[in-house]
Amino acid sequence: MTIFKEVREEEYVTTPEAKELLAEVENERAVAEDREMRYELARAIEHVNRFAVLDVEGSRELVEELRDIEKVDGATAYKVANLLPADRDELRSVFAQERYSLDGEELDEVLDVVAKYAETAGRG
Repeated sequence: MTIFKEVREEEYVTTPEAKELLAEVENERAVAEDREMRYELARAIEHVNRFAVLDVEGSRELVEELRDIEKVDGATAYKVANLLPADRDELRSVFAQERYSLDGEELDEVLDVVAKYAETAGRG
């Protein structure tokens, strides 16, 4: 017997946005004493707390600016915003599964946008 699950809706979020959403869930669980946190939820919260470098507004602005670049689609913009690649090799790994690759100038254009936001977050 096979159980199929249908994807009804899909929405990309940045790591800082996920952190905000998971903080709400964590607070709800803390209030309800009888509801303990599952392992997966605790690990997800730990992950976003460790890797959310930008604030929510900055991450959204970064995604929008990346989407303005011709060869960067929505899903890829979110991947780049979540990873904040620091060099061409890291950025190439994001595009590794795409049907196209970026040349040096295009890679640098993306990295320049990322660097601008990473610097404001103290990661640059």
